[in-house]
Amino acid sequence: MELSNIPKHVGIIMDGNGRWAKKRGQPRSFGHYMGGRNIFTIAKEAQNLGIETLTLYAFSTENWKRPQDEVDYLMQTPVDFYHKNKDKFEKVDYKISFIGRRDRIPTNLLEVMLDMESKTKDYQGFELVVALDYGGYDEIIRAVNQSTLPVDQSEIEKHLMLNKPVDLLIRTSGEMRLSNFLLWQASYAELYFTKIHWPSFNGKQLIKALKNYQKRNRRYGGLK
Repeated sequence: MELSNIPKHVGIIMDGNGRWAKKRGQPRSFGHYMGGRNIFTIAKEAQNLGIETLTLYAFSTENWKRPQDEVDYLMQTPVDFYHKNKDKFEKVDYKISFIGRRDRIPTNLLEVMLDMESKTKDYQGFELVVALDYGGYDEIIRAVNQSTLPVDQSEIEKHLMLNKPVDLLIRTSGEMRLSNFLLWQASYAELYFTKIHWPSFNGKQLIKALKNYQKRNRRYGGLK
């Protein structure tokens, strides 16, 4: 792998937790739990590989349509996981940020999010961004409404939740769509799809995606 050609910003649509669990005869909740644990494994791998920003799609603005018991589980499990592993979180040496709406997030989860952001805000270098109650349409609409006329690209980008273009966008579990994730930032991203379910996506799989990225010829509409 060319260490001089590592994507600065990688986005991952973490898909397939439920299917991963079903293949093992386990409930969907077990898949979500293991998928949540994998976040910090992949974040550390990305940091070690020299990626500057890793943005993970955890919960979309459309995911509220899922069964209420699953939504409740997805909102509560990060809280329980955080408090159970607080000693490990104290050793995190990178910045953690969240993007998305915050007005619908339960208070106990919002407190955990704010605590993570506060304790890691001064770290330089690698940043883990978690998209929670996030939608690309929602982000762009909010940015336009906050913009000053005349609206142009730079004006909108000033008001985006995340003003970093995505170099490589990965989706696990075989689906081949963006699902309203980082629509503006991923305009010129290289897309990589794998059939591996998110809980099984490991460091070797990430390196495989990076090697595939390094074979691409990124022209941005021009010629080389």
